[in-house]
Amino acid sequence: MARTREFDTEAVVSRAMDLFWLRGYEATSVRDLTRHLGIGQGSLYAAFGDKDGLYRAALEHYRTTRAAAALADLEKGVDARSAIRTMLVERIRIAVADGGRGCLVVNAACERLPEDPTTRRTVRDVQDASRDALAEVLRVAAERGEIAARHDPRTLAAFLVTFLNGLLISSKVTPDTAALEPLVEVALAALD
Repeated sequence: MARTREFDTEAVVSRAMDLFWLRGYEATSVRDLTRHLGIGQGSLYAAFGDKDGLYRAALEHYRTTRAAAALADLEKGVDARSAIRTMLVERIRIAVADGGRGCLVVNAACERLPEDPTTRRTVRDVQDASRDALAEVLRVAAERGEIAARHDPRTLAAFLVTFLNGLLISSKVTPDTAALEPLVEVALAALD
């Protein structure tokens, strides 16, 4: 008879996400995970297969919570420029936390892509969703005359995603909001 799982899987994945985000995949051992999560190694393996399985679950959790919240923030803005500014500044604020943890997805891209095609797909999915959401905001803004229509919205959105990726890496090197926020205004000049 199979044993009933004695922990909240979503809570465990969320806590694992935080640990991987703070320390990275390679620097986080199975022992670190079991201690941080308060579960046994057997339970971890039974629920997730291995460390890679838990990491993929953590990335997926990040995609459906943190990354999705960033995209939802775009829809709340009064105008496109304000919405994009708010989204970028909020990403900086989150990325500089804990001494510069960056972004879990960007960290995964830097650390895991050569070895893990599943991580590559997750990172690509997040990047594509970000580009698509920004492109739609920019398309509508150009139609309303809020921003210059001289650039293709998808190209401009791809530029903003690329800028954000670089900004999130920079947040690990220089975890200083005051140093990074002015860069947002430079990027927003592309909307003129």
